[in-house]
Amino acid sequence: MTGTHVGIAQTVYPLENTIQHYDWGSPTRIHELLGQAPDGLPAAELWLGAHPNAPSVAQVPDGSRAALDALLRSDPQGMLGKRVSDEFGPRLPYLLKVLAADRALSLQVHPKPHLARAGFNRENRLGIPQDAPHRSFHDDQHKPEMLVAISQFEALAGFRNPRNIVSLLAGLQGPLVEAVREELALDRSARGIRAAFQRLIAARSDATCPEQVAATVDSVRARAAAGSPYERADATVLRLATEHPGDPGAIASLLLNRVTLDPGEAVYLPAGEIHAYLSGLGVEIMASSDNVLRAGLTSKHVDEKALFEAASFEPRPPAVPHQELTGSRGQAVTFRPPVREFALTLADVDDVEPVALAAAGPRTVICLDGTVELVTSGSRAKLAHGQSVFVAHDAGAASLEGSGLAVCAWIP
Repeated sequence: MTGTHVGIAQTVYPLENTIQHYDWGSPTRIHELLGQAPDGLPAAELWLGAHPNAPSVAQVPDGSRAALDALLRSDPQGMLGKRVSDEFGPRLPYLLKVLAADRALSLQVHPKPHLARAGFNRENRLGIPQDAPHRSFHDDQHKPEMLVAISQFEALAGFRNPRNIVSLLAGLQGPLVEAVREELALDRSARGIRAAFQRLIAARSDATCPEQVAATVDSVRARAAAGSPYERADATVLRLATEHPGDPGAIASLLLNRVTLDPGEAVYLPAGEIHAYLSGLGVEIMASSDNVLRAGLTSKHVDEKALFEAASFEPRPPAVPHQELTGSRGQAVTFRPPVREFALTLADVDDVEPVALAAAGPRTVICLDGTVELVTSGSRAKLAHGQSVFVAHDAGAASLEGSGLAVCAWIP
């Protein structure tokens, strides 16, 4: 990264970010973004932020490096601005990620604020170590999140209408499907969906669960071979059953909305929304939290009690965040979900017109393709693809020039 800084105080900080190596990640996509040779490990997420589990490292004027969370605490008003530091304290309230999934993530939900605080404090009182595999709450923050697709992106998000679930299950065999049908026949409201989903998750503890799942998967396979009217839903079940043999989460996918995002499209997942990302490359932004309550499609800890306390079972289509186009040709789109912690601008920068970014507060910018130049009143910094910077509140107004694709996380 190159740039000439003007003035006595640095306000734009080049970042080094942590790659998270989860088993569902792509072995190539994040490495390609960063211009690195693949190392054979699945690179699932690139974290850009100040979460204490993996804070970004900033380059500071004397040539040394500082963890971003510590840097923010050293000057909250200069780095974050008075409004943000007054509301959220001396911390960055969002976490930005590049997510690259080759396999399905766990079927999961994130807690609302009061449940995050209660769960975190409860596990602390019990003396459960922060890094214990059976811990559910890693901090006291809620975790609404939004994903913007960079490639075509596949996901499950929220519950289908009960009538549609019943249609999808028609003709399928096996005791788990029968249990779901039984619950929905009694109650087609959110209560019935909750009861049906609970029957599926509870089956994990039954020694015969793999056989029960296999019976339904076999009938889905037969329906697909005969020319299913539910081709995409059936293909999802078969794929999940291959990736996670014997896991009832494969059947649970039939209860959830199946989502395909084209590049530039987004989905918003409020705290409490059950979801699973299936495949693709996307930019994800969330409240700065690492709280994940899992229901299935995972070898990690499943906390059934906490999950059902946190989850919403209201049937509804996936939420699409509010979008605002800016620029004379609409070359930047800003996604504004209904949360205080974050917004995201996706900028298709060209050499005809600069793209203006949020003018105040902390901002995080990463170049995803091409080369862009971040311009403030006191600096110019070039970003090639994969390079990122933290822009302090004191930098003031900022814009992007050049030719490339970039995203900017900010606080509305």
